[in-house]
Amino acid sequence: MDTADRTMDSRPSTPTTLTSAVYERLRRDVLVGRLRPGEKLRIEALRATYEVGASPLREALNRLSAEGLVVQEDQRGFRVSPVSLDDLKELTRTRCWLNEIALRESIARGDTAWEERVVLTHHRLARTPVYSDASSKLDSEWERRHREFHAALISACGSRWLTAFCESLFDQADRYRYLSVYAHEHRDFVGEHRAIMEATLARNAESAVRLLIDHISKTAELVSSLEAGTKR
Repeated sequence: MDTADRTMDSRPSTPTTLTSAVYERLRRDVLVGRLRPGEKLRIEALRATYEVGASPLREALNRLSAEGLVVQEDQRGFRVSPVSLDDLKELTRTRCWLNEIALRESIARGDTAWEERVVLTHHRLARTPVYSDASSKLDSEWERRHREFHAALISACGSRWLTAFCESLFDQADRYRYLSVYAHEHRDFVGEHRAIMEATLARNAESAVRLLIDHISKTAELVSSLEAGTKR
């Protein structure tokens, strides 16, 4: 049982807490692909699955729609946002643009506290197994620490708007990251992150940006190779 599943076990009593809890579960299930891209989200079926009423479900789905993870169709309810190679390419390109700006600014502006945050989040990430047991599924704790490390890298950029945009794009990329693990190609996550950290702390903006862009682009390459393999 993952963190999101445990969240629902407490059965929150207030409407706000209940909506937040079902939102977290739905969001998690979309990101990891339990709810498949393009899948119709039928309220009655979701009520049975998540054991909640229609009202908190609709509120949670509206929040996911605002984040772009769910599509609201006129008079036809909700559907999980589709994925495509074209969307992935655009997403990757935009992430590279924004993360380059944010990382350059953080390297230029970051103080000792920022450096310590980068080191600490990297240390925690490096000590966490990437996959759950012997499976190919990404470990939920690794995912959380992976997000914290990337957030720390750009946290000194000085723009809350920029960090918010980067975080939103990170969410979208998570869906493709789960697909990329099925490419079954060895990926040195530890080495990639260490290299980014070292270049960042050395204040070598050119190297740090190049390594970060390569890291972000790798997911797109793996998903593209997976798609190509299915067409052979």
